Amino acid sequence: MSIQLVTVVALALVFLIATVLPVHMGALAFVAAFVIGTAFVGESTDDIVSGFPGDLFVILVGVTLLFAIAKGNGTVDRLVHLVVRAVGGRIALIPWVMFVVTATLTAVGAVVPAAVAIIAPIGMGFARRYAINPMLMGLLIINGASAGGFSPISIFGSIVNGVVARDNLPSNPGLLFASSFVFNLLLSAIVFFLFGGRELIRRSAAAKTEVVAQPAAALALSGASAGATMTEVPAPSPTSGGTDEPEERLPLTRDHVFTLIGLAALAVGALVFKLDVGFTALTVATVLSLVSPGSAKAAVSEVAWPTVLLICGIVTFVSLMERVGTIDWLGNLVTRIGSPLLAAILICAIGAVVSAFASTTGILGALIPLAVPFLLAGEVGAVSMIIALAISSSVVDSSPFSTSGALVVANAPAGQNDKTFRGLMIWGFSMCAIAPITTWLLFILPGWG
Repeated sequence: MSIQLVTVVALALVFLIATVLPVHMGALAFVAAFVIGTAFVGESTDDIVSGFPGDLFVILVGVTLLFAIAKGNGTVDRLVHLVVRAVGGRIALIPWVMFVVTATLTAVGAVVPAAVAIIAPIGMGFARRYAINPMLMGLLIINGASAGGFSPISIFGSIVNGVVARDNLPSNPGLLFASSFVFNLLLSAIVFFLFGGRELIRRSAAAKTEVVAQPAAALALSGASAGATMTEVPAPSPTSGGTDEPEERLPLTRDHVFTLIGLAALAVGALVFKLDVGFTALTVATVLSLVSPGSAKAAVSEVAWPTVLLICGIVTFVSLMERVGTIDWLGNLVTRIGSPLLAAILICAIGAVVSAFASTTGILGALIPLAVPFLLAGEVGAVSMIIALAISSSVVDSSPFSTSGALVVANAPAGQNDKTFRGLMIWGFSMCAIAPITTWLLFILPGWG
């Protein structure tokens, strides 16, 4: 058995064991990387640790720590109030506002993880406050990032168009951007109605009541039955910001002001000056802790450490797979297939599966060159193949093992992290199958370009 096949089998076993036994998947992935790396590949522990996603670790810890501070001192609640007032109390519009904002950020050049890192904590704050399904909010944010991600001036778009140009393949940057945007927009419409959109529309239309979740303790205090989990309360009006007090009676405190300045510094630093999101967030969080130690005291315990262990463990193992050539091995197997149409859908599937665990940017840069031989033969349209591969490799960023998905899980409402993780895993893996087939039918089979 080749080492490449060994790593594929090992990854499957990690998922199987963690599913049927109470073993943490991240810890299991670290052990698998250690055993296979030392026993089968002959790597040292330094080699294995070199695959640890330090950048992803810093992003997850930095962003969740910063927004834990913002949540603790009430700044997130203030932002929630302001946006709800801006949409006139129509809660159903909030996820779409997040979609548009994230798409705009990535379309003008923001790195996808950076845009999601800035918007996801705010969006998940809305989900927590207004009983919006975290899956709905998280997926619209991620899909928005993917929708804008292939504009000609965006990171993904620049990489794909650059690789295509270097390999002397036909290209159509405008069609790539439009196709990705429309695909993600339609996908988001499906998500909206699958994960509670009808209820949000009903709540927005019913001007008087809103169904929100309340802790059991609060229900007990209000005289509700011990078994109740939902209750009806007055809906937030456009002027109240969702509280019983008018917005004017909720002045900005010193902590609010410093936190808002810090969040603005994170956005400007990441989007304008291209500073590392994780380290910038950690810097802002540290400064806020120095300025207001009291409000930041409990923030470290709010970081989603189990999620960090899980994501970093899986990515470390996938890095081992990349070092031993598993991805190239799979790609070469596909390109030897005699049928170009079959090879095309398999390359899209490989791009989707691998991108669900690894860097979308890296996958796009690696798989397009692998497809060059049969693209140049003219049996599959180069433009349509590149569009299908780009979409297939990016919509799976909803996987909780990708940076975007991990950020959504880490910022999910308290007590819903595991449920959100499972939901995104099911959705992300379903996209690994659905996206390649759908893009193959829409773009490759008709023989565009």
